[in-house]
Amino acid sequence: MVDGYLGTMTTEERTLLHLFDNPLPEGHWEAPPAITQAGISAAVHVQRKHVPRTLKRLEKNEELISNQRHVPGAKQRRMVYGLTPKGLKRAGNIRDKVLSISVFKDGNKVVLGTLRKGGQFTLELLSHLDEGLVFHDNPVTSPISNPEGTASLDAQAGENLVRRLFARAWEDGKITRDEQYLLNEVVDFIGMHPKRVKRISEEARKTQNAPPPEEVYLDMLRQALIDGEIVDDEIALLKTMRDSFGIDDETHRKLLSDAKKEPVLDEATKAYKSTLITALNDGTITSDEDAMLATLRESLGISDSIHASLLAELLDSKN
Repeated sequence: MVDGYLGTMTTEERTLLHLFDNPLPEGHWEAPPAITQAGISAAVHVQRKHVPRTLKRLEKNEELISNQRHVPGAKQRRMVYGLTPKGLKRAGNIRDKVLSISVFKDGNKVVLGTLRKGGQFTLELLSHLDEGLVFHDNPVTSPISNPEGTASLDAQAGENLVRRLFARAWEDGKITRDEQYLLNEVVDFIGMHPKRVKRISEEARKTQNAPPPEEVYLDMLRQALIDGEIVDDEIALLKTMRDSFGIDDETHRKLLSDAKKEPVLDEATKAYKSTLITALNDGTITSDEDAMLATLRESLGISDSIHASLLAELLDSKN
C-alpha cells in the first residue's frame, strides 16, 4: 500500500513515469541502477516480487524494451529497461495529466506542475501529495532508495526482512564475511539506500533480539510466494540464504511446504481480508479506513506482515 496520491495510481502508471524520467542510455555499455528491477521496485514503492509482472504487461503492450548492461557496483551485467516510442507517448500523457491537476499548498489552490523544482522527477514530486490533493513540504511516502522517510507497506516488508537478518547476524556481537555477503545480496536485491541499511543495522545491533534462522528463511519464502511462484532472482537469493544459515534440503522442503500453506487463511484472517477488499473498492484506502483497519488488526491479532502480504496480493490483482 502506497500512501498519498501515489496510492491512487497503478504500479504500471508509476513504472511508466519512472522510466520516462530515467531513460535507457542509447549506445552505452553502462546503465544506471535506477532502471534495473531493484531500482524500479524502490522507485514505484512495491516489493521487488511484483515488478516482473508489471514489466511483462508493458512489454506485451509494446511499451517496453529490455537488454543487459553493466551497472555500476554490480559484479555481473544486469537486465535494464526502457520505454519504446509507444511507451514514451503513454508515459508523457500520464505525466502531463498529473502535472496539470490543481492541488492545495499552504491553503492556496495551485497547479501541481508549478511546484516542480528543476530536475525533479515526477514520482518524487507526487510523493509530497496526499490523497486529498494537499501538497506537503516533506514526502508522504519515501522509497527505500532514499536514506530517510517512511516507506510504503510493501517496502516495509523488505525493510523488516533486512532488520531480521541484521538481528541474526549481530547475535554474536559481530558480522562475519559470509553474513555481510548475504546482507549485501538482500539489500541489493531490494534496492535499499546504504544509509537506511546502516540505520537498520545499528537498531538491530542495539536490540540484539535475534530470531531463529529458520524463522527468517520462512519469512523470505512467504514473501517470495505472495503470487504463487518464485522467480529466478529469488531462487538464487534463497540458495544464498540457505548456504549462509546452514539450512539443509530437508528443512528447506519442510519450510517451503509451510510457506505454501500460508494462503490457507484462518477465520480471523479471512474476515480481515474481506474488510480489506471492501476498503479497496475505490482503489485507495483513506485515513479513516486505515485507522479502522489498524484497530481491526489489533482486535483480530493480524500482524503487520500478514496485512502487507494481503494488501500486496489484492493491489497486484487490480493492476
